[in-house]
Amino acid sequence: MVFRDMARDGCVVPADPQVAAAAAVKKKTQPARSWILVDASGQGTILDADKQAIMHRVQIHARDLRILDPLLSYPSTILGRERAIVLNLEHIKAIITSEEVLLRDPLDENVIPVVEELQRRLPPANHIVQGQRDGKGYPSGQNDVEAGEEDESPFEFRALEVALEAICSFLAARTTELETAAYPALDELTSKISSRNLDRVRKLKSAMTRLTARVQKVRDELEQLLDDDDDMADLYLSRKLAGVSPVSGSGGAYWFKASPTIGSKISRASRASMATVHLDENDVEELEMLLEAYFMQIDSTLNKLNTLREYIDDTEDYINIQLDNHRNQLIQLELFLSSGTVCLSFYSLVAGIFGMNIPYTWNEHHGYMFKWLFSS
Repeated sequence: MVFRDMARDGCVVPADPQVAAAAAVKKKTQPARSWILVDASGQGTILDADKQAIMHRVQIHARDLRILDPLLSYPSTILGRERAIVLNLEHIKAIITSEEVLLRDPLDENVIPVVEELQRRLPPANHIVQGQRDGKGYPSGQNDVEAGEEDESPFEFRALEVALEAICSFLAARTTELETAAYPALDELTSKISSRNLDRVRKLKSAMTRLTARVQKVRDELEQLLDDDDDMADLYLSRKLAGVSPVSGSGGAYWFKASPTIGSKISRASRASMATVHLDENDVEELEMLLEAYFMQIDSTLNKLNTLREYIDDTEDYINIQLDNHRNQLIQLELFLSSGTVCLSFYSLVAGIFGMNIPYTWNEHHGYMFKWLFSS
């Protein structure tokens, strides 16, 4: 390949125009990934965009986008950037901005419920109230926001709450399924030790170990985020864009909302009391309470798995005790058989001694007896 030195620009460029054309074609033929964009009004749009388009749209680095690659194995991560939140939690791989949410693999069976929940939750409270006036029906629990209540959490917090609730519910459901299958199998193994039951418990224990590792990763990420106020402050995208504190004299309680989800665990009274407090830019109390709620939920799931692990360990100890008991019984039987063998060997020794051709003085006058004995 021939290169031409551009001294004034301080760089080296290919002189061959065919090389430049090939590079341009290669750039254009980068594989496009399927994304779904959910905006603040709850409208979903399918996007087929490459990495460059996504990076330019949400203004993140390539290393942040690489975390969301399903072909690469990255731990659970919640990263706060200048204008986006990079979320990698199990099957939920999303980029959250202050106005929209981008989700990878929208046709995945585990992602579809998340998209539906985002479309249900993200519309502001005044849109929901307007929909009620227009006679539109909503699922039970959606109309938890009282009419006339215009205060709401930032868009990024509502989207983050949906993602956290989805992943916690998903892991809790997998844990329940594992418990439903494991406890009967363990009880059956204690009643009858067989190869089939042992293999069944082995597979369940392997599945429990993998699930525990997945839950532990999510829990560790939430715990690490809760322990660092700066990391939580980076998730306040709307605050950084507005350049004001979350609660000001003119803004009122803009950041606080009675969330319709059970995850927040915050009453309207507490939110109203917090809204009257003037907070500074470093306040992360609302996000901390939100994360703590899901941290408790994922910690409860982890405790269930630890309880199941203890039950499996207890079952293994019980099985080992049974096997030791059977082994002791076999040793006792072997000892009994060995004692019987020694007794029989004594009689064989006597018969062997008398069967030898050795002259004895005490049988000189009774030779006929031995002749009759051995001849017969």
